[in-house]
Amino acid sequence: MRFIYNLLIRIVAPIAFGLHLARGLRDPAYRDRPAERFGFGARIDRDSIWVHAVSVGEVQASQPLVRALLRRYPGMPLVLTTVTPTGAARARALFGDAVIHRYVPYDLPGSVRRFFDRVRPKLAVILETELWPNLFAECGRRDVPLVLASARVSQRSVRRYRRLVPLFRATLAHGIVIGAQSAADAERFLSIGASAGRTRVTGNVKFDFELAQDVPGRGRAWRERNAPSRPVWVAGSTHESEEELVLDAHAVVRGRFPDALLVLAPRHPPRFEAVRALLEKRGVSYVLRSRDEEASAATEVVLGDTMGELMTFYAAADVAFVAGSLVPIGGHNLLEPAVLGLPMLSGPHTQNAQDVAELLQRSGALRIVRSREDLAQRVNDWFDHPQTARGDGAGGLHAVAQSRGAVERLVAMIVPLLSPPGG
Repeated sequence: MRFIYNLLIRIVAPIAFGLHLARGLRDPAYRDRPAERFGFGARIDRDSIWVHAVSVGEVQASQPLVRALLRRYPGMPLVLTTVTPTGAARARALFGDAVIHRYVPYDLPGSVRRFFDRVRPKLAVILETELWPNLFAECGRRDVPLVLASARVSQRSVRRYRRLVPLFRATLAHGIVIGAQSAADAERFLSIGASAGRTRVTGNVKFDFELAQDVPGRGRAWRERNAPSRPVWVAGSTHESEEELVLDAHAVVRGRFPDALLVLAPRHPPRFEAVRALLEKRGVSYVLRSRDEEASAATEVVLGDTMGELMTFYAAADVAFVAGSLVPIGGHNLLEPAVLGLPMLSGPHTQNAQDVAELLQRSGALRIVRSREDLAQRVNDWFDHPQTARGDGAGGLHAVAQSRGAVERLVAMIVPLLSPPGG
């Protein structure tokens, strides 16, 4: 089976690289360090800790774990890999020079060997459940402990994973340490061959999200400058076609609250200009955050066309709509507004973090909306009853606080793997 897999990956990798370069014609970030996709890059002169986080959401989720490892092992380089340039940008914003960023290589045998030769991992940590047969197998060949952190596997995925097990059976049974998000996830990993002695329920590291101390202050300052006495809601990380729905909802909201202000923050920078054009087309009065323009009394929308400021916008708002959820994307980070005590709205597509969504729904902090009319009504409900909104948001903050601790449990699993024999 490994022969077939490697044959297929050799066929697919050049196609994927070609598509990657083609995307670089529209987004220059995709032209960044292409050689790393094949395992090249500067050599690290000593053993490192390697953490892999696919994109923005996983990088954000990795923050408390990465910081805990940096504190625990200050003398070891920490290499953080991502697949996407947006993930790389988020890593730079969060960690600066404290970590070494690399793009994870394609799962080609030669690329993987070059990556290991240059990065010299002493430990590998994969966030959530990314399956890379050759990367996993190389960990086994080099006796590099491999930890799946916040690991999850759905009931629907079990059959597919079982088909891949022969590609890394030895590593799965003897070399992979699994920190499962839930008891159900742990049971599913055991059913596909994971070692019972190396599988633990550690919880979800996302709940250990660390709010930067200056965020509430930045939010208050932004609110004071732009909307000191206006109701404000944020549509965070929107995707194509969601902006239309959000703007329709905002028009209804302004029918009830004529001074309501919307902060519209698209997910991907290449779409900033398209959303600006949409606002022009609809005749909406707006200002651009990228130009540091302040909202006037006539401003209907602030276009958040910058990176790294979504938490500031949430901290300035009364209500948050977390996007990527009215379209089948799977939803984005609900914990960002939750740790600020905000009442939240989401579309029905929350499969990227279903457990988080369910917890926040049970707490009363999250309501699911399915249409522009529903979205507008829910925003109006909380604007009409600000005390209720604050109470609902506080319920979410409490639920998150009760779910923390995954990072501490993961570090307890990791320490023996990095300790010398008898250490």
